[in-house]
Amino acid sequence: MLQKYRSVCTGILTIALSLVLVDLAGAADPSLNYVRPRGGQRGTEVSLTFIGARLSDAVEILSYKKGFEFKEIKANPKNANICTAIVKIAPDCDLGEHTFQVRTKSGVSDYKTFWVGQFPEVAEKEPNSEFETPQPIELNQTVTGVIQNEDVDHFVVTAKKGQRISAEIEGVRLATTLFDPYLAILDEKRFELKAEDDLPLLRNDSAISVIAPADGKYTILVRDSSYGGNGAAFYRLHVGTYPRPTAVYPAGGQLASKQKVTFKGNTVDNLAQEFQLPDKPNDEFELFAADAGGSAPSGNVFRLFPHGNSMEQEPNNEFKLASPAALPNAFNGIIEKEGDIDYFKFQGKKGQTLEIECYARRVRSPLDPVMYLYNAKSQRVASNDDSRGPDSYFRYKFPADGEYFLSITDHLKRGGVDFVYRVEMLPVSPSLELGIPRNARYSQERQRIVVAKGNRFAVVVSAKRTNFGGEIVLDSSNLPKGIKMVAEPMAANLTTMPVVFEAAADAAVEGELIALKGRHADPNQKIEGVFKNRADLVRVRNNQLLWMKDVAQIPVTVVEELPFKLDIVEPKAPLARSGSMQLKVVVTRKEGFDEPITLQFPFRPPGVGASSRVTIPKGKNEAFYPLNANSKAEIKKWKVFVIGSANVGGNAWVSSQLANLEVSDSFVDLQLARTAVEQGKETEIICKVNMKNPFEGDAKIKLVGLPPKVTTEDISFNKESKELIFKVKTDPASPQGRHKSLFCQVEIPMNGETVVHTTGRTELRIDKPLPPKKDEPAKPKVVAKKAEPKKEAPPKRLTRLEQLRLEAQKRLESGTK
Repeated sequence: MLQKYRSVCTGILTIALSLVLVDLAGAADPSLNYVRPRGGQRGTEVSLTFIGARLSDAVEILSYKKGFEFKEIKANPKNANICTAIVKIAPDCDLGEHTFQVRTKSGVSDYKTFWVGQFPEVAEKEPNSEFETPQPIELNQTVTGVIQNEDVDHFVVTAKKGQRISAEIEGVRLATTLFDPYLAILDEKRFELKAEDDLPLLRNDSAISVIAPADGKYTILVRDSSYGGNGAAFYRLHVGTYPRPTAVYPAGGQLASKQKVTFKGNTVDNLAQEFQLPDKPNDEFELFAADAGGSAPSGNVFRLFPHGNSMEQEPNNEFKLASPAALPNAFNGIIEKEGDIDYFKFQGKKGQTLEIECYARRVRSPLDPVMYLYNAKSQRVASNDDSRGPDSYFRYKFPADGEYFLSITDHLKRGGVDFVYRVEMLPVSPSLELGIPRNARYSQERQRIVVAKGNRFAVVVSAKRTNFGGEIVLDSSNLPKGIKMVAEPMAANLTTMPVVFEAAADAAVEGELIALKGRHADPNQKIEGVFKNRADLVRVRNNQLLWMKDVAQIPVTVVEELPFKLDIVEPKAPLARSGSMQLKVVVTRKEGFDEPITLQFPFRPPGVGASSRVTIPKGKNEAFYPLNANSKAEIKKWKVFVIGSANVGGNAWVSSQLANLEVSDSFVDLQLARTAVEQGKETEIICKVNMKNPFEGDAKIKLVGLPPKVTTEDISFNKESKELIFKVKTDPASPQGRHKSLFCQVEIPMNGETVVHTTGRTELRIDKPLPPKKDEPAKPKVVAKKAEPKKEAPPKRLTRLEQLRLEAQKRLESGTK
């Protein structure tokens, strides 16, 4: 129960309804807050309203699954933030959650969800807040309603003795706000037959079933678990005679096979059914229980596995009774009562490494599993709790052939008929998953490919390699016509890569959902993966994610021409380690467009830093993007891009080309000697030159970090220089003390540009002048003999040690310490 949480949710109704009419000539970057109604009955036509921002030029509704035909897509003449469409839902459309996005002529919205049910729908009608005044409904109907603050809704049905009454609610799952529903079924005397909050099968939503003990009327009560609610707390309540099991056993089966399963829990007593399983993996696959009373409104999560099943055989709660199992089958069981523990025995092979993974919470079981692995002597050799959230996982290399035991129990020693689990053991194998890193917290911003005609758009693609290394290449074979992808292979030591998409000037304004695929650069490795994305739909305090939606496709679309285009002026000189650069970016504007353009530098090679953003001011055509490289920046010729946004009736994005940026080693390394000087006097700082990267011509060095009232002059040098000397002048008012922040800035001309980097650090100590000696007699004047003038040799430069000795001698002579 989430009694004290309030909503932090995308698509809040009150925000959506407050949107006002705006002028969207040349609109861009549409957004979608939610779809109304939140669901519909399959086999019917439903009028949908899409509420968000900048939707006036909507041309298509994208659906991630089949079963929908959209027509009559229209703008709202009074509100450009709304569009409508008629959807025809196929009779065989999958029940449950679906995903829609709005494609406009100028962009693609966020994706939001829509729910499909099997029953005719009826709207909630007030007053129904009291037990004495419930709203009458029929069995096998879906009620669509809303819970206001402290609201309680009551619905009454008529049932016969022995008849099943089931109720399932979609609340949090509708993802419009935090609505944590509580369900109860009451008899005519107001006795609560059953109540539920936060069913593990449905996460924070609820479902209950009872068998009517007598002919009569039964009331279904709906409220927020903490008596909250608001104008966005929508729900869909399915009331009927259908089975609503809380578990399916086994919770997985072999791909492309027929699998017999048993549904359990919530008045369903061992309902057996057989299903034909698909031949390809599907992370969202579910099985729907059905009997003479109908079909469950939502499915039970079901794992698809390359191998068969080994089932537990009770009793198996100690080593000597362990259920025999054979690898590579999955081990399946139920922790049926409090304190229960299940043991399996199997044969392990010497040198074999297996990933041993328990699925319980991830198949919506209430079990919090703990696994232990034992050898033939019953000695524990491995264990785990919660490595996969509440589920357990570990990797183990078998040291010898022989018999091994695996035990599973609940962390709190609980149990029940629906405490289902399965353990899958597979050899370590490689896998690849692509994504786009978040550009804004909890947002879908730039998680789709939207390219203006004759322009470019870019993203940073991430790769999650598991159990392998090497370069990754992207597959561009299924891009829509008119769009080209420009990308180099992702280096083996990187997890991100820059990718630019270009649209031809005559490309059609169209789009589609595609599976963005990547693979190992070596085709013999046969390692492939696809893009996946997650939308954070409902969050609560402390950013706890309550409901999300994962998809495995990405929209790629061409939109109308935009009035600006970006280009990087490729630098002719490198960015040196410990150096900086001003990367020039120019904009080509269409006549009449002078809006400011905000630039970002999303892909940063290892060791390269950049400002978070730079603005090309209103009416200007260029800007310089500051870049820097640390002392360990990876030396390589990199591909980079700049992406920019401007207000074109909304945020519109374009990118530069994929440009070259070379990162090089620093050119020179200076070793600066420490020195000391009295206030008002001069000294020298000696620089030993280590030429690391020879260059042509003369370069310049600046001594940076001098304290106030201390000066020196820049020094010119070339590739032949071995030693350099800074003449440092102080003032009587120069600050006394040790100044440790001195370093050199090197400026090297190259190809008409300047390479700038820093090197060397040293310390300058400034002392007060020594006081005169006390009572020292005046020295007699000495008359010098006239002699022939001699050419004096330059004074010998003292080492730092010699300087310190001389200073000590002077202090002794002056009587000071």
